[in-house]
Amino acid sequence: MADIVNLRQARKQKARAERERLAEQNRASHGRSRADRERDRLIADKAEKFVAGHRREPSSDPDPPSIGPKSALRFSDKSDA
Repeated sequence: MADIVNLRQARKQKARAERERLAEQNRASHGRSRADRERDRLIADKAEKFVAGHRREPSSDPDPPSIGPKSALRFSDKSDA
């Protein structure tokens, strides 16, 4: 004689197994170890220091003035006319 199976519980168990399988695939494809994250952070820090060390003048002003469309309007020749 066959065992009696609660279909609701069987469906939930199957769904849990499917979610766990999908999570395992995602961990394998997207997961990064602490060592990987730390290595990437150190590489980024080193690159930033390299770029900062080769600047012509150190930037102490957080918002340096730039010559762009807004600045160009202040220096236009329309005020002389």
